[in-house]
Amino acid sequence: MATVRVFVTLKPSLLDSAGRTVAGALQKLGYSELQDARIGKMIELQVEPYSEERVKEMCDQLLANPVIEDYRIEKV
Repeated sequence: MATVRVFVTLKPSLLDSAGRTVAGALQKLGYSELQDARIGKMIELQVEPYSEERVKEMCDQLLANPVIEDYRIEKV
């Protein structure tokens, strides 16, 4: 059985309000070196048999919104 991690993030051109909130809070806590933060999600899947094509289909159908999000697939 293969373990697959899917990392989903907002496209760079979109405002990440959650990331901006986290960045502001960290800067207020004294982390002045922080320039930016972006929030995403990681989804771990167990698949058998493994097919990158099928995992891409899962991402396009449900796990990510391809209009506003990018995703990266990593086989562990």
